[in-house]
Amino acid sequence: MVRVPVLRQSKGALRRTVDAHHGGTAFAEQSVADHVNPPASPWIGGSVAAQRTEKAGLAAPRTDVTPDLVPPVTHRMTIAPPRDRGSWTRMLVNTLRFADSTLVSAAVFAGYLINTDRLALTAASQGSTRQTVLALVIALAWIGALEAYRTRDPKVLGIGAEEYKRVISASLRVFGFLAVAALVLRIESASTFVLVSLPLGVTMLSLSRWAFRRWLGRQKARGLCLSRAVVVGEPEDVRYVIKQINRRACAPYDIVGACLPGARRGASLVVDAVRVPVLSSIYGVAHTVHQTGANAVIVAGPVPGGNQFIRELGWRLEEDAAELVLAATLTNVAGPRIHWRPVEGLPLMHVDIPHYSGGKHTLKRLMDICIATMALLALAPLLLVLAMIVKADSAGPVLFRQERIGKRGTTFKMLKFRSMVVNAEERLAELTAQDEGAGVLFKLRNDPRITKCGRWMRKYSLDELPQFWNVLTGSMSLVGPRPPLLREVDGYEQHTHRRLLIKPGITGLWQINGRSDLPWEEAVRLDLYYVENWSIAGDLIIMWRTFRAMMRPSGAY
Repeated sequence: MVRVPVLRQSKGALRRTVDAHHGGTAFAEQSVADHVNPPASPWIGGSVAAQRTEKAGLAAPRTDVTPDLVPPVTHRMTIAPPRDRGSWTRMLVNTLRFADSTLVSAAVFAGYLINTDRLALTAASQGSTRQTVLALVIALAWIGALEAYRTRDPKVLGIGAEEYKRVISASLRVFGFLAVAALVLRIESASTFVLVSLPLGVTMLSLSRWAFRRWLGRQKARGLCLSRAVVVGEPEDVRYVIKQINRRACAPYDIVGACLPGARRGASLVVDAVRVPVLSSIYGVAHTVHQTGANAVIVAGPVPGGNQFIRELGWRLEEDAAELVLAATLTNVAGPRIHWRPVEGLPLMHVDIPHYSGGKHTLKRLMDICIATMALLALAPLLLVLAMIVKADSAGPVLFRQERIGKRGTTFKMLKFRSMVVNAEERLAELTAQDEGAGVLFKLRNDPRITKCGRWMRKYSLDELPQFWNVLTGSMSLVGPRPPLLREVDGYEQHTHRRLLIKPGITGLWQINGRSDLPWEEAVRLDLYYVENWSIAGDLIIMWRTFRAMMRPSGAY
């Protein structure tokens, strides 16, 4: 039995497999005699260029020695038999199709029943018949719109807000047409469907998609319902793509290996202390896909052969019905800002310029005012109790006012319940040597300046509740970048100042992704991503996740 490197690992296994034997040290790439060599032609599938190279006796270039390649570990090769790779995708889509149809029918039926005076189930009048036909037409049109708007497209299922946007857009279009038709044809009972069936149906559809995402996330964490992918490209590009994919437990790909220029099967690429098997050179991609049963090939950045290589790779992948995915070099740009425009067969990617004022920001401000007002009224008893606890716990004022930097560098007084002793700022210098914060931030896990009640208030972020007043007065927003201190801004790098292009927020991406435990570079990346890509729907999701984070606090001190 020929012994060759492992070709398949589940996502969980791949993330847990650490190179304990070699410790991730540098090594000279080895040539192992019993490795299965890539196809004889160094080009994909024997193209003209490949045949010329083969006849000339030229070997494919070998990858230079790097500390990121480690020697092979030999195991029995697992060959994935041919199978219907779209079976689980079709199962998920059909399940959602049935659920959507059921929920839409229930929502329309609820609207039908509410008109008891004209929509009695036992009535045999002509009016009742018309209403029954109207209900059937609405249900069929709604179900058809969900199909036409591709709300169950596997490319958007469980990823981002696009899935929800399509569901809501399809529903609004159907009922918008219904409202116009009812006005023209004078269908009085149509208003019941608009006022009852539409909000009920959209709510149920959104909740069902949310529940589906939770279930799908659990399946992906177990290595199920994933597209098995091979990543192709230069080592640095491949490493970056794999790292980004593995950052999210709900990522749609299970990376089974990599194909590097000139590399022979057997080496491993180290990504965050995890060994990713190198399955072949880039010229053996199609053969590798067939062997491993992979159903996606991700091209990470430029590759030798350029466009011709990618074109021929796509042709060869047709045999195995594998997808060809090109990883763009542009990162940290949200999907809605990206548009593709083909020009004479050349796909051009257009990136919308972020806007820092206008109608969307006005809507955000209105949402801030409404939610902040309701929060202050609803939380008034809790705020009073917390104020009494702070006052009784230690001497000093109840509220702590600190100057922070807001939008466009303006200053404002940020409010918090006092969680430290009165002379906390004066004692800061003596604690600087113990700083555990990242970048320009000062953080100390067991800060001696924190009061007894301040420690548990910080744990659950209760000390930040007075900031709803900052939101109401306009110096802050509900969601935004973290409000920095002046000394922190003085230490910013040039690009970090972009955090100040919009109002700071009570919560943000940093709040739901580790808080004080988050590395400074990652905190900056998240804030800059939010500044350029925020949306109302995204804000609502962040607020919901913030509430969940408060119930299960971590990284707050």
